[in-house]
Amino acid sequence: MLPVIALVGRPNVGKSTLFNYLTRTRDALVADYAGLTRDRKYGRVKRGERDCLVVDTGGITDDKEGIDSFAKKQVQVALEEADIVFFLVDAREGLNSSDEAIADSLRKLNKPVVLVTNKIDGLNAAVATVDFYELALGEPVQIAATHGRGVKELLAQIDTLIPAEEEELEEEEKGISIAVVGRPNVGKSTLVNRILGEERVVVFDEAGTTRDSIYIPFERNEQKFTLIDTAGMRRRAKVSLVVEKFSIIKALQAVEKANVVIYLIDASEGITDQDAHLLGMVLEAGRALIIGLNKWDGISVDQKELIKRQLDVKLPFLDFAEKHPISALHGSGVGKLFDVVHDLYDAAMVDMSTPVLTRILKEALASHQPPLISGRRIKLKYAHQGGRNPPTVVIHGVQTDALPNAYKRYLMNFYRDQLELKGTPVRIVLKSPENPFKDKKNKLTDRQVKKRQRLMKHYKKK
Repeated sequence: MLPVIALVGRPNVGKSTLFNYLTRTRDALVADYAGLTRDRKYGRVKRGERDCLVVDTGGITDDKEGIDSFAKKQVQVALEEADIVFFLVDAREGLNSSDEAIADSLRKLNKPVVLVTNKIDGLNAAVATVDFYELALGEPVQIAATHGRGVKELLAQIDTLIPAEEEELEEEEKGISIAVVGRPNVGKSTLVNRILGEERVVVFDEAGTTRDSIYIPFERNEQKFTLIDTAGMRRRAKVSLVVEKFSIIKALQAVEKANVVIYLIDASEGITDQDAHLLGMVLEAGRALIIGLNKWDGISVDQKELIKRQLDVKLPFLDFAEKHPISALHGSGVGKLFDVVHDLYDAAMVDMSTPVLTRILKEALASHQPPLISGRRIKLKYAHQGGRNPPTVVIHGVQTDALPNAYKRYLMNFYRDQLELKGTPVRIVLKSPENPFKDKKNKLTDRQVKKRQRLMKHYKKK
């Protein structure tokens, strides 16, 4: 299960800035005034060696009423979800009573807490952080979130405090894991019950009936499956009750555990912006994907044509995904769904030989060469498999860090087409040999030093 990091602290200490740096996005608004972030914001850490989820929270204040009290409730939910807490303080402003109050509450959590002193750029870090030892939360980690200074050392704390877990079950034991996700009340639990042939999970015409991820093992045609019914991923503004056990985090963790994801869309409502956002998060996990168009039998021909156009316009980044019209309530299209699941699982777990991957790489290069960087062509030499679920291709070459994202997408699509992989993304990992002379300067000889001095005197005279 992916570790969850919660970012907490007073307003304007740099939580959203750190969130954006960790996720390599600009999803969290950043401005130089307190209280900009009110709701929880979720993202995937795209730095460091370990996959993690991170939650940005609103600043904790002393106000007991109004909108700040709502933000506090959001922080409380985030702390309940978290495996590790990053407590941010402002090194420029120094220690204050709000920091002390937050520290007192964090010590009662019984969870790992890392004290992070932000905004140390331009300061004597040792002097600026000395007061924060009074919080009794251990050695502060000094960072400058704006520039990423110290973030690598901060992420190293995760491995120290939360050891990586081994897989509990082998693939053969749990079979094919299928996660059913989507917005609230689109028919996820109805689909689960239809697949199982029984009222296994509660179905009610009210958003938020399912409040936690439910794992259900079952067999079909002597094949083992694990079906995961997840909570509806609602807009953050709609999530206000602290007592709610439902969590977007749990839904995202269920996606991580799955081999195949069925994302349900209510065809009668069309494809919303929230669907596009949530599908983007599923794409980041790299899982084989079926877009289930539920309630298909209840809409007109014109509505069906509109949905097809929306798929092309709003979800162009999911051209590989399988689109499957169904009716969870009446069962139409549900039986054929398993044929698609099997095909996608086989594609996601495919074994790829090094000679085949290298041959495909050469064909891709012959068809479309990489761009020139500083007058030199980026060289891609050979490829091998780096993992499954999703199929991962490791490509070795020179200057691979300069390869544009557009060319990476070209390689992904080329591999998927050549390998005939159905419904699954392909992940490309680029490797370059380390330059032994990087960051090393040649030491000048005495003769070279004297020549350099003569040249400098000559140019100064001019």
